[in-house]
Amino acid sequence: MHRPLSFVSESGYIRSNERGDMTMQQEVLATVRASTPRRWLGVGMLAVVGALVLYVAAATPPEPAWQVFLVLVGIAAFWLAHRMWTATADWIELTKTEMRTGSGRVIAYVDSIEAVDRGVFAFKPSNGFLVRTKEGQANAWAPGLWWRLGRRVGIGGMTSAAETKFMSEALSILLMNRPAEGQGSAQ
Repeated sequence: MHRPLSFVSESGYIRSNERGDMTMQQEVLATVRASTPRRWLGVGMLAVVGALVLYVAAATPPEPAWQVFLVLVGIAAFWLAHRMWTATADWIELTKTEMRTGSGRVIAYVDSIEAVDRGVFAFKPSNGFLVRTKEGQANAWAPGLWWRLGRRVGIGGMTSAAETKFMSEALSILLMNRPAEGQGSAQ
């Protein structure tokens, strides 16, 4: 996993982001964390599904092809439970310039975000919101916390609805207050 280099200087906390820029660590405007009860429930349910499927494969073996299928599904459920547990140990932070994980991985830069969609019919995670960026990025997925498919980024899942709503509103305000494209700052 790529972790940006960071160090402390007289001027404050400095971090090298994924673009390679040395940037001043900014104030965190909003934070989204996985809800502890939802985290335990989600991971527990996946582990129970994995255990039940493996039990069925071992206790009442069907045809060999189906038995292999059941074993693969059981292993995949345990793998997903582990992946979800590690992903939801992290959190998401919003600053004036980027949306990133607590470990420093940049999810999206604010200047590359076109819109925030938290409507009822948006293809978004549970208790979350959808962000559309100007250009596509590599697909990524942190089960229960966030995902990115091309130009779309979904934030939410095992998160608190209040935290994600606050972050989406803060992000919307940042987008409204940025200068329009093609306009420079007046001097």
